[in-house]
Amino acid sequence: MNLDLVDLTGTFNTLDIIIVLSLSFILATLVGFVYRATHRNISYSQSYVQTLVVVAMVIAVLMLVVGSNIARAFALVGAFSVIRFRNALKETRDMGFIFLVMAIGMATGTRFYALAIAATVSICVVIVLMMKLNAFASNIQRQVIKVQVPPDGDFDKLIEDELIKLTRSFELVSTETIRNGALLELLYTVEPNQGVLPRDIVTSLSDVNTGQRVTVLSGYDQTDL
Repeated sequence: MNLDLVDLTGTFNTLDIIIVLSLSFILATLVGFVYRATHRNISYSQSYVQTLVVVAMVIAVLMLVVGSNIARAFALVGAFSVIRFRNALKETRDMGFIFLVMAIGMATGTRFYALAIAATVSICVVIVLMMKLNAFASNIQRQVIKVQVPPDGDFDKLIEDELIKLTRSFELVSTETIRNGALLELLYTVEPNQGVLPRDIVTSLSDVNTGQRVTVLSGYDQTDL
């Protein structure tokens, strides 16, 4: 039985390894700083940003290993297919950053160094510009209103009558029982009239729901709920 070991490291040299790992680290770190600087919500995670850097470096190493070998590429796909991510991403833009660092790792691992640098810088500039210019922001400022009412009576009609006075438009999103059926909780999305403050809505609705809780969530589309 032949026990000779074959070392395939010769397909790339030590300098390649140093450049690939260093460049992927530097570019992914730049992406991490951009992510931190442009993050607006309350779900910022240091662990997530550190993971971005690690993912870029790992993908770079994997691309070095795979090289142009199709068999290794299919083996890599099979290995990734068994991975399951249990943590849901809070923002869709987080997925974009994951794809960005994966692209960095793939470009550096296949030794397209100029492409990796140019793409990273360009995309980071676009991200910063969109944040500075508040690109694609909606002019419609909607709010979420949660109103608790007794289960008996036409309190939903009374609430909607008040919302007609206070808002340009509103929509009932959900109705559910709370406190073992002792109360109903109505959830609305609304577009308030000009000059109507959240406290005005709370005061008005509290007058018709027998003093039960009224909650107004402002900026819910930019806050993690």
